[in-house]
Amino acid sequence: MTYAKWTFRIVALLLVGAFLHYNLPQHDVVRILNTEIKRMAVEVENAQGETVSRTEDVRYINTAHPDGSVYVYRNQDTGWGWPPYFKFDSANLAAQADNATSTEKEPEWYVLTHYGWRITYLSMFPNAISLERAEGPDQSIIPWFNIVVIALLIGAVLWLRARIRRFAGRVAEA
Repeated sequence: MTYAKWTFRIVALLLVGAFLHYNLPQHDVVRILNTEIKRMAVEVENAQGETVSRTEDVRYINTAHPDGSVYVYRNQDTGWGWPPYFKFDSANLAAQADNATSTEKEPEWYVLTHYGWRITYLSMFPNAISLERAEGPDQSIIPWFNIVVIALLIGAVLWLRARIRRFAGRVAEA
C-alpha cells in the first residue's frame, strides 16, 4: 500500500510540474532571423453544432540562439482562452519581430517570452508572448513571476494540508 501511495504522489507531482512547465512563461535570448505567416485549415463548431472547416493565419518567428541553434516560435493570440495571457497583439508582435531582424555579422539580441513546448514530431511550437531588447547574448533572466506562482502554490498546499490534518484530528477526538 505504501508503494501505491508514493507512486500516486510522484505521478501527481510530475503531472502538476508538466502543467506548470508548459503554461508558465519562459524567457529565451534570441536573434530574430525572420517571420512568416502560414494559412492553416482549422475545424470549428458553428452555431448549429456542425463541424465546419475554416482557414486561419498563423504567424511564426524564426530565431537563432547564441549557440547557433535555430528555433521557431508560434505567434498566435490566446484571447480569453487558456493559458490566460490575454494576448490580442500577435500582429503587433510580428511587426516588432520583423523590425528586429538582424544578421549573424551584426547581431541584435532580444529576450523572447513564450510558453509551451517544441515537439518536432507533432509540429508543435511554443507560443511567443512578448519581445524585448536584451543586453547581450549572455543575459540571464530570473523568472520572478514563476517563482512567486510556485511559492504561492506550495504555500496553498501546505496550508490546505495543515487544515486537513487539524480537521482529521478533531474528528478522531469526537
